[in-house]
Amino acid sequence: MEVLKNYLEHLRIQRNLASATLEAYERDLTDFLNFVREQLDLLGKPQELSSIDKYLVREYLAYLTRGGCARSTLARRLASIRGFSRFLFAEGLVENDFAITVKTPRQKNAIPQVMTMEEIMRFLEGSMPGKSPALQGRNRAMFELLYATGIRVAELIGLNVQDLDSRNGYIRVMGKGSKERIVPVGEHALDSVEEYLRTHRLELVGSKDQDALFLNARGERLTTRGVQYIINECSLHLEIHKDISPHSFRHTFATHLLDNGADLRAIQELLGHSSLGTTQVYTKVTMGRLKSVYNKAHPRA
Repeated sequence: MEVLKNYLEHLRIQRNLASATLEAYERDLTDFLNFVREQLDLLGKPQELSSIDKYLVREYLAYLTRGGCARSTLARRLASIRGFSRFLFAEGLVENDFAITVKTPRQKNAIPQVMTMEEIMRFLEGSMPGKSPALQGRNRAMFELLYATGIRVAELIGLNVQDLDSRNGYIRVMGKGSKERIVPVGEHALDSVEEYLRTHRLELVGSKDQDALFLNARGERLTTRGVQYIINECSLHLEIHKDISPHSFRHTFATHLLDNGADLRAIQELLGHSSLGTTQVYTKVTMGRLKSVYNKAHPRA
């Protein structure tokens, strides 16, 4: 659909969104427009943008709910539709912003999955699985860096060798919306990454011309799916009975900083959150721990 292509190009230029984000918008809106096409056909209405109204949007959300979609998925789909509706109205392609009055489904206040200090230390100091010492060294360095910096998995796999400044102890990260930030790296993580670069990366890269910091067994840049697979394998090997994802390292990083007195604003900067409200979810984790300790320890709790 030509208007959808125009909208995606608008997002790419005006908001400088990453290709993966644009692909997500395209998937969401293509699914919505296919649903709209079927519904307009059933209702005998013209197959035109002007035929879309808030009731169709609500029916689409109901259709997704019946299909078992999570509330977070519904919220994301609605956000995509709202942006598209706003664009169509601004361009004069529809008379009304048809999605503006549709309310976002109420979200559950999910508390992030956080590892204990014992669990995180198993990843950092336990026996590391891997088909070769090179892969074991890569895994160790990767886990150290995830916990030391709290970076997102997309930021991790996007790192190039030149993004590491060992002398000054930081990495240069390209975050959401192509926003660059500088993140400090602790001594243990630096040592582990430098050991990987010195001893193991050359074995993995071979003769390939590859800038990526973290490589797979074929000497190519690791993917998000590849990182999750490695974490799953390591969790089984280390007998950590939790659903651990790359984001669990990010949650653990933030929570442990908060537990040890770090300022919420500083944590916001380190995580690359645009809003402090996004960072404040970690206070729920900390308060939950405090309440648990209180209930167990106080005689009249």
